[in-house]
Amino acid sequence: MRLLITGGAGFVGARLARALLARGALDGRRIERIVLADQAAPPAWLAAEARVEARVGPLLQACSALREEPFDGVFHLASAVSGECELDFDLGMTSNLDSTRALLDALRHRVQKLGAAPTKLVFSSSIAVFGPDPAHPLPALVGDATLPTPQTSYGTQKLVCEQLIADYTRKGFVDGRAARLVTVTVRPGRPNGAASSFFSGIIREPLAGQEAVLPVDPTVSHPVASVQRMVEGLIAVHEASREAFVGRTALNLPGLNVTVQQMLDALEAVAGPAVRARVRPERDERIAGIVANWPRGVTFARAAALGLRPDAGFEDIVRQYIADCRDPVIGNPQALKGLA
Repeated sequence: MRLLITGGAGFVGARLARALLARGALDGRRIERIVLADQAAPPAWLAAEARVEARVGPLLQACSALREEPFDGVFHLASAVSGECELDFDLGMTSNLDSTRALLDALRHRVQKLGAAPTKLVFSSSIAVFGPDPAHPLPALVGDATLPTPQTSYGTQKLVCEQLIADYTRKGFVDGRAARLVTVTVRPGRPNGAASSFFSGIIREPLAGQEAVLPVDPTVSHPVASVQRMVEGLIAVHEASREAFVGRTALNLPGLNVTVQQMLDALEAVAGPAVRARVRPERDERIAGIVANWPRGVTFARAAALGLRPDAGFEDIVRQYIADCRDPVIGNPQALKGLA
């Protein structure tokens, strides 16, 4: 079996590749090759794997070559993030919309011109497709059937891609399924351009002995998940039959609905008050405005029918991040300098 992961050098993509390599099989078939397409090279521990091949460069440029390559499955994770898309409209349209259509057309080419079977494709969408609208007020919890009314360019681009994948699936060009990810935390390394970056920063930086800025009110509620839960979800969506996936519209992956205050309380419970004290409130109106238009929580009936569940609690997410930092392969003990 030959797989493609776009955005495969990123946090979720690399962890997805690691999970697939550990499983050794997908859809009951042995994994022979995983191609990672990304703007950056994958981490050394992943690049050293014999079954991994890295393709470094813009996805939009790589798609012409992909037209002639056989892939049994594609995980399409590559994306410009929310904050970047608000600041640079052209970047978001190119990275999120144009690249997705180019990838879909590369897969369509194999069906229409080469007579290949439709490739199974899993698209990582986002709960940013939901937002408040005067005609359709945002419910307290957004579900699989909630009408998407995005209030950001990023959310709009994700929603358009969902619909493109649904239509390419209807036409038989791909076997596509879209899964809406909640905010993944705790992400290691440096902050990225996502408006949601602080959801990781307020945990990651204090554990590293650094101050973290909280740009929103502690009462803000948001659905989050560990990277392990999101990887499990992506794999389950790939392995689901068309009947089990139910239709062509996107489903919500499970999220733990928590407030920022509950996240901080969990940090203190796991790491102690000295670590918690490194979080400093400093409101950022731009970030607060974006987050205010996001869902406060999710439901996930279709994902639950596939056997997927959210993390048990945010303390578990903090402990898992600490365990990952201590992992001999992927870890970074320096990230825990602030943990007594």
